[in-house]
Amino acid sequence: MTEITSNNRHFHRIFYNSDVILKGESKSIPCKLIDISLKGCLLRFDEPWTEPLERLYTLELQLSEDRFIYMQVSVSHVINCNAGFKCEHIDIDSISQLRRLVELNLGDSEMLERDLLALTELKV
Repeated sequence: MTEITSNNRHFHRIFYNSDVILKGESKSIPCKLIDISLKGCLLRFDEPWTEPLERLYTLELQLSEDRFIYMQVSVSHVINCNAGFKCEHIDIDSISQLRRLVELNLGDSEMLERDLLALTELKV
């Protein structure tokens, strides 16, 4: 089950409980996705986060047998076993999958368009 919240943020977060893989330079870390947005994600790990904060990581979220979202992320904050990640890069196929996921969960294309507009304004 997914849940939606905005908490006065520029991007609507989709609560999407799923197993994901976070890939670093030398290892892959299995973890749980707590929520995801067009701007990043929140992950839960089995143990407190001890990996380097300044590195880029790749989030791999499998939506179905042949549909994935790959997002290059950086650490934005860590609280015990939870870590927030900022999206640094996402390819066109992955952003299309993420857009569809957000759109389906928001149930409102106008809300999605506001998120996309906020995303483009941040890049300017």
